Amino acid sequence: MEYITLSNGVNVPALGLGTFMMSPEDTENAVYQALKTGYRMVDTANAYLNEEAVGKALARAIREGIVKREDVFISTKLWPTLYENDKAVDDTLTRPGVRRPDRKSVV
Repeated sequence: MEYITLSNGVNVPALGLGTFMMSPEDTENAVYQALKTGYRMVDTANAYLNEEAVGKALARAIREGIVKREDVFISTKLWPTLYENDKAVDDTLTRPGVRRPDRKSVV
């Protein structure tokens, strides 16, 4: 897997799976299969309504020993009108299971 180093030093996989316009069921299956085949980046968004499905697939892949949480980069987005709403930020990280409201990692 090739990585791109961001200006803050974070390494992001150069190739990722986008989940725009995928149903939750299709998202869960596609993300799980992508992780099995070597993808380590998944893109979702609050508006896609499939963040929970991304989290379910990630949790399954972790349980089955396919990936470690620290090896997977998940990007998600909020609608601009929600930027100043701290609850919206916590919710969009909680839905895929990557952060609880207490700001600790779930998986």
